[in-house]
Amino acid sequence: MNIKDFSKRCVKEISEQGDDIDLYRSSRELHDNFSKHNYFHHFSWAGLPIIQAPQDIIQMQELIWSIQPDLIIETGVARGGSMMFYASLLELNAACGGAKDAMVLGIDIDIRKYNREIIEAHSLFKRITLIEGSSVSKEVIEQVVEVARNKEKVMVCLDSNHTHDHVLAELNAYAPLTTIDSYCVVFDTLIEEYPEENYLDRPWGPGNSPKTAVLEYLKLHSEFLINHDIDNKLVISAAPEGFLRRVK
Repeated sequence: MNIKDFSKRCVKEISEQGDDIDLYRSSRELHDNFSKHNYFHHFSWAGLPIIQAPQDIIQMQELIWSIQPDLIIETGVARGGSMMFYASLLELNAACGGAKDAMVLGIDIDIRKYNREIIEAHSLFKRITLIEGSSVSKEVIEQVVEVARNKEKVMVCLDSNHTHDHVLAELNAYAPLTTIDSYCVVFDTLIEEYPEENYLDRPWGPGNSPKTAVLEYLKLHSEFLINHDIDNKLVISAAPEGFLRRVK
């Protein structure tokens, strides 16, 4: 089977997955069980915890390869693994003819000293710039806008404070920086589908989550569309309905 026919078959199978109610129900049950064990915390990239679903990691690789961004903006640095992941893919892109100066811009309100030391000592840090401060503060937004000003292909990843208001503010600030045919990816939309008791010690939860922010943002922003084909393909994801493609 040639690659064209193989790809066509995959498209058909992915569509069928999206229509499979039993598969959807079993995946949500699996997600519920995952949450009991912090399953998505148990993976690393280039030696640092990445704190992402493995399926989302593969999907991000596909997008970064196809888009060839010269800037990836990430809110929420955490332990640095996802920044290293993005930086390593930009390094690969550059080696294969992509932008030589492509970079990751990581933003976090509190970059702990021990995390910063590990990140800055990493060989991939040459492709990373850190900004410490609230991602929704005027000062930080201005810095990010300035960095993005001369970039041709910009991708945005939102993964910091998961409350509705915060994510909506991040969308208003950073989604417009996404270039056409690139993506603004909103992580942890899955919070909306977990049981409320999972978040008794958190300021977010069902009804107050990244997904509610996405749905509100899209009401006024037709330039973005949810890529449901990605949801149908992944089945297991921390970002269902969070892969927003800019179409105009």
